[in-house]
This record gives sequence, C-alpha cells and structure tokens, in this order.
Amino acid sequence: MPHISFQEAIDAALAFDFQAVGSRQVARSLERETLSLEDLGALLSPAAAENLEDLAARSRDLTLRHFGLNVTLFTPLYLANHCVNHCLYCGFSALGDIRRGALTESDVDQELAAIEVTGLEDVLLLTGDSRARSGPEYIFRCAALAAKRLKKVGLEVYPLSIREYSRARDAGVDYVCVYQETYEPNLYAHVHLKGPKRNYAWRLAAPERALAAGVRGVGLGALLGLGDFRRDVLALGWHALYLSRLHPQAEISFSVPRLRPAPGHVVFQQSPVSEAELAQIIMALRIFMPWAGISLSTRERPFFRDHLVGLGATRLSAGVRTSVGGHSGPDHGEEQFFKSDPRNVPQVCQALAQMGFQAVFNDYIRL
Repeated sequence: MPHISFQEAIDAALAFDFQAVGSRQVARSLERETLSLEDLGALLSPAAAENLEDLAARSRDLTLRHFGLNVTLFTPLYLANHCVNHCLYCGFSALGDIRRGALTESDVDQELAAIEVTGLEDVLLLTGDSRARSGPEYIFRCAALAAKRLKKVGLEVYPLSIREYSRARDAGVDYVCVYQETYEPNLYAHVHLKGPKRNYAWRLAAPERALAAGVRGVGLGALLGLGDFRRDVLALGWHALYLSRLHPQAEISFSVPRLRPAPGHVVFQQSPVSEAELAQIIMALRIFMPWAGISLSTRERPFFRDHLVGLGATRLSAGVRTSVGGHSGPDHGEEQFFKSDPRNVPQVCQALAQMGFQAVFNDYIRL
C-alpha cells in the first residue's frame, strides 16, 4: 500500500466504489497473503456477497491458524447510565426518558464478586457520558476494584486524555474500547446533536491516546446500521491497521455491533444490516487482519453467534446485563439496548463445547 496519511486513508475508504468490484477482483483479494485497503473493499463488496463460501473457507482457516479452538468469554458491567449527549440511536441518550442510576463502589464490588463466582475473569466496565455523575476518578477506583478480583479489565467509557488513560492503566485497565459509531463526518454530526460526543476528531483519536498512554490493547468498532456499513467497516479496517503500524506491540480487536431497539428511545436506523451481511463483515475483517480479536455481543441471537465462532468471531460476551448492575441483584438503571442472547456462562460454555471449541476465561497474566 502506498504511504498515505491517516485522514487520506479514511477519505479513500469513504469514497471507495464497491459497485465497481467484480468477481475476479474478489478472487485475487482472497488469494493474497497481505491485503490492502482495496482488497478489504473487495471482500466487503456486493460481488463478494455472491459467494460467501469462499470467504468462509479462508476466514475459517485463518481463525484456526491464529486462535485455534479457543473462544474468550467476557461480560460487561455497566457502572452508570447518566449521559449528557443527545444521540439519535442510543438508549442512554439524554433525549431518552429512562430510569437513571449509578453503582456505589460497594455495589461495584458486589457485582464483581457475582461475576467472579461464574468463573469469568474478563470484565468490561461501561458508563454513559457524564463527567459530573461518573467522573474519571470514580471510573479509576472501579477499575482498581475490578483488577483486584479479576484477571483482565476493559474500559468502555467516554474518551479520555492521555494523562487520564495513564491513570486508567495504573488502576489496572488492560484494554480500552472506543467505537467511532460512524466514520462519515456528516452523518456523525447528524446523529450526535449535542454534547461532548459531537467532537468527531477527539473521539477518533482516543484509541491512539490510550495506546500512547501504555494501555495494552484497544477495541475498535462502528455501529452498523447508522450509515453505509461497507464504508464504515472499510474505514474501521484502516483505522485498526494504522494503529497496529504505529504501535506494533498493541493488541487490536474489532467489535461489530448492529443497532438494536432500546428502552425510552426511538432507534435511528438508516441502513439495516442483515445477518448475512454481518457474517460477510466478520469474515472480511478476519481475512484483512488475521491476528485481531473479533467480538460478537448479545445483540445477536444464539444461533448466529454460535455459528460465527470458527468463522471469525473469537470473543463472546456471556451472562450479560445491559442495565446498570444486575449481576448480584436488582439493577440500578435501565438497559442500553435489548439483548437477543440471554444465555448464562454455563450455557455458552456448553454450546461451545458441543461444537468442539474451548471457552477461555483469561488469555493474559498480569506480572
């Protein structure tokens, strides 16, 4: 790939002509050991969708080569759902009339204890966007509590500064997830009406700040259905490749959430994404970046999640609550979205075992 700047690559992804891709270009891209931005575009094209079997065969081979039969399990823990952003698609939006709440540190420890009993050792801590109601110091204290009980701690909160990400790392955070939602600037402005999340550039640079601060890994994603999913995923792939070149030691992973209905708010859905299209996305990302983890959340139904394991997905959530708390008792606030897979940890482990896969609770030892 010729040397181009990060922004030039994002612009190229958003301008890519997917309709111009033919079956021969798809075949050539599938044969390449290292894919370019154009190759990823080819694998995301309608032409590639005509023959998903070839993508599945290549994706299955690469997944087994890099991850074997291992599937990592984790669970989210929502600390708070207070939010000041006016977003047209999110259940936590300040526009929504929902029951708000936040966990005390004592509540957090009880939740972590309940998660620990399930055998899970990987937790993702989440909040809405409100520095007044769930500020960085509160988040760092919760992360430290999680690091005392569990082996791996992730953070999915509002974008932080480099100094704040350093504090998060020192508190025990292993990875940070920041999803751009959409890489199209005009659409981004359209769906983020008000609040700090409206700052496209600050959010876009957050994963790079986290890695610069010494956080071990980052998770990237786009909210599929907000705009043209092909353009967003092509930009997402380049974003990941850019970060991996800038920080070769970093663990890069993808998340591929589709829009889901949420309580108290009308979901904005411009471009619905089918299960077949989501499968194509996962397989294309696997072929493009074979070593990257790919998470599949409980937004998707059990049958789909189970059958995408081995075809690209390497990380599943289990025993999920999308409300504030709820692992150790009644929740403290309403859900962010309605989930499609209600299975607990033993049920997910059993399903994986029946398919010949091994549920992994931790893949990292903190020294």
